[in-house]
Amino acid sequence: MRIIAGKFRSRRLQSLPGTDIRPTSDRLRETLFSILLGGDPEALEGSVWLDMFAGTGAVGIEALSRGAGMVYFVEASKAATELIRQNLQSLKIASGFEVVQHKSERAIRDFDARQIKPDFIFLDPPYQSQQAYRETLSLLGSSLISEHTLVIAEHEKRFDPGEKFGRLQRFRKIEQGDAGLSFYR
Repeated sequence: MRIIAGKFRSRRLQSLPGTDIRPTSDRLRETLFSILLGGDPEALEGSVWLDMFAGTGAVGIEALSRGAGMVYFVEASKAATELIRQNLQSLKIASGFEVVQHKSERAIRDFDARQIKPDFIFLDPPYQSQQAYRETLSLLGSSLISEHTLVIAEHEKRFDPGEKFGRLQRFRKIEQGDAGLSFYR
């Protein structure tokens, strides 16, 4: 697993052994960021991200590599939060991030209380935890987001996380391999 582009391009990231963490593939991350950039290499400059169910931190680190100003990595697993810290340290990233070891519901409430309004929220719960999609998207649809926030959910191609969650409405869905990305505003 490697960083696709930006200042950390081609640098490798570590993962945990086993199947507890399923990192977003290089190819899917490349597709995601191509869509988000829309041909403008500076489109993410200074943006604020939430990388929910962050796992290895690959998506958030990719965002930092491409100019994000701040990334909040949210992960419930202690082993995964340590892995995120190790990946950040190996790239010598010392600022522009916060690693939060909480379940997504608590993190969202904390960010809402702190009045953090992210530009992008990426969520990638374990595929087998379909309820986590609904719970997280529902909570996001009733708090935290602004009219400009873009929420992206990675999911199994054959699973549909849903069309509407409070103020969030899906406007695009793409499929690649056995994965899908649903985009909400």
